[in-house]
Amino acid sequence: MSGHNKWASIKHKKAATDAKKGKVFTKIIREIVVATKENGAQIENNARLRKAIEDAKEANMPQDNIKKAIQRGAGEIPGAVYEEMVYEGYGPAGVALIVEVTTDNKNRTASDIRKMFSSHNGNLGEAGCVSWMFERKGYITVKKSAADEETVMNTVLEAEVEDFKSEADNDLYEIITLPSDLETVKNVLKEKNIVVESVEVTMVPQTQIALKGANAKNMLKLMDALEEHDDVKNVYANFDISSEDMEKLNI
Repeated sequence: MSGHNKWASIKHKKAATDAKKGKVFTKIIREIVVATKENGAQIENNARLRKAIEDAKEANMPQDNIKKAIQRGAGEIPGAVYEEMVYEGYGPAGVALIVEVTTDNKNRTASDIRKMFSSHNGNLGEAGCVSWMFERKGYITVKKSAADEETVMNTVLEAEVEDFKSEADNDLYEIITLPSDLETVKNVLKEKNIVVESVEVTMVPQTQIALKGANAKNMLKLMDALEEHDDVKNVYANFDISSEDMEKLNI
């Protein structure tokens, strides 16, 4: 999980800046549209839509934007038609990458993704070339300042989570669940008044590739470029960069 975690920490810092709000809104709106189109506009029956609306509220998206996105997904008002695509490939030093996108122009997006890979010492591969290296899991983080370790650990273990981590160089507790148990565990934490930092379904790598120097720098630049693209929804990778090297890179 270390590569995912380090990037998740960087991503949360970036998302907190006002300059990113436009991109955050764009991605959340697309998720609301697709979630509504896929499973309907009834929030109580659509966990994906429920999560997207929670993300919208956390990002301070106006209620009117949320309403219009749901209407677009339900076909009540016109709008772009989105497709979900998954790209797989390799980054610097053979790091495995999975890129999930939501696009209204798959030819444009494919060209953009291919160019970003090649510009950062990587290359796109065929479908399935790296996905076997990952497992889909629920992933919850809680800031260590929110509660003591024993309280958080005892709370989530009662909910039968798969793993709980509290590493010295990370200011977050990490909780791994089955995707189907994610919402249940989140609600258990909230019932105990433990503030949740992030909740997501993610792809957890089974092994990591340690990076340093130029490879580490290029890997982070590639991740940043992919995350910046409006069509990119999620990026998963199996790299690991030590805390010392992260400090050298001023991250």
